[in-house]
Amino acid sequence: MNGAQSLIRTLVDSGVDVCFMNPGTSEMHFVAALDDVPEMRGVLALFEGVATGAADGFARMTSRPASVLLHLGPGLGNGIANLHNARRARTPLVNIVGDHAVDHLMLDAPLTSDIDALARTFSCWVHTSRASVDVAGDAANAVAAALSPPGQVATLILPADVSWGEANGPARAVAPSAATLPAESTIGELTRLLVGTKPASVAILLAGSACRVPELEAAARIAQRAAAKVLAETFPTRIERGAGRPPLERLAYLADFAGMQLDGVQHLILVGSAPPVSFFGYPGKDGRLTPQGCEVHVLTPPEGNHAGALEALADALGAPPDGFGVAELALPELPTGELSANTVCQAIGALMPEGAIVSDEGNTAGIYLTGYTAGAPPHDWLCLTGGAIGQGMPVATGAAIACPDRRVINIEADGSAMYTISSLWTQAREGLDVTTVILNNGSYNVLNMELDRVGAEKPGPLAKAMLDISGPRLDFASIAKGMGVPATRATTTDEFVAQLRASLGQDGPSLVEAMIPPGF
Repeated sequence: MNGAQSLIRTLVDSGVDVCFMNPGTSEMHFVAALDDVPEMRGVLALFEGVATGAADGFARMTSRPASVLLHLGPGLGNGIANLHNARRARTPLVNIVGDHAVDHLMLDAPLTSDIDALARTFSCWVHTSRASVDVAGDAANAVAAALSPPGQVATLILPADVSWGEANGPARAVAPSAATLPAESTIGELTRLLVGTKPASVAILLAGSACRVPELEAAARIAQRAAAKVLAETFPTRIERGAGRPPLERLAYLADFAGMQLDGVQHLILVGSAPPVSFFGYPGKDGRLTPQGCEVHVLTPPEGNHAGALEALADALGAPPDGFGVAELALPELPTGELSANTVCQAIGALMPEGAIVSDEGNTAGIYLTGYTAGAPPHDWLCLTGGAIGQGMPVATGAAIACPDRRVINIEADGSAMYTISSLWTQAREGLDVTTVILNNGSYNVLNMELDRVGAEKPGPLAKAMLDISGPRLDFASIAKGMGVPATRATTTDEFVAQLRASLGQDGPSLVEAMIPPGF
């Protein structure tokens, strides 16, 4: 057994049985070893950012890591944007980066780079295997590091000679660290706070894995008992929402609207979250969103046991185990008439199937979507956690591999789609049940909005041209067909409704391109 074989066998024995990859020469022994360990499913991506984003989507839906195989420093560089998103999502991910053999590394060949330095920008654990006999143990430690709360990217750098050298065999799985509960004194302090403050003066901010049903129900018990407000971070990793589940309002992206949501809040209780801040700095505006004079309390840090802590706080308050509010099943009517961002979102809300997984990168044109789907059948919602666009299509790909019995719906802005459009090829190759809806308005709308908000001088034609992608207008239906994905284009709402219904009813991937006007 060589090093690569012992590595893959250890990953599988540790519960990591999917590897998204875009390999090169230094990783060929890893690729060859796939036939020796058929339990490992290899998934090929044509771009590294697709592989890293897909691993993120897989982990969000399974709560266990996938692995990624990348080629040297340049390959890692191509995947960093979605590794950044994965870090912000706090998803477990084992990132394996091939490197030159040790005796070749000193020759400074053209692809030589500082992989360790690149990896440390997004990894909470980085290690280089130095010997073939060590690589299995290194792999087991990487999986344990990735699974340690709250979930993190663990990067294992794998020199080529470590892969081809003789190894002893696989290593046993290593247990990750456990999530911690808050001290009893913290529960007591917050209980007294919630009992002693006036209604609507307390908000609970949920983040990370605290947006799942057990946490939402415990938070709803607290809110009902203490008249507190419950909010989620702006772009949560995964929200379990829809009919029968407690509704959850997300903190707005725009600081002005977030300020309205937090107006009057005197105590902010953090569950897995840091104190909220605006995404960008603006002239003359404070980037901190916590109201002036508001006291911040930490129930759990990101690595804490959120469900256990919320349940303990609810029990300490004497909150009833049920009777809290849940969303009622309420579907919007099917729209008709002129196609717009609003009618696209309304149609999706009307037709969304039960158990759907939504990968949301609709950006400005998708602003209506959460409202129209609040009463949809139970579903999961995956957000753009780190703000680096090009996440939606890869995350949808990984989620579909994680949950092959569920329909994945990818709501995708046209500009963002072009970053990782080759995700469609992987979806076709793997036969994944993904419906992609492209919101084609020919514009970077969010940047047009930000251009005004940052107080820049009135833009002229050269500036406006940098935010306009209508010339030439992208033809996503043709692009998708060229990658093996059936696709249609809708120019009216009736066409879109018919095409979306057909897409949701067929096996495998398909794409519906909605031609909507620019603007908000």
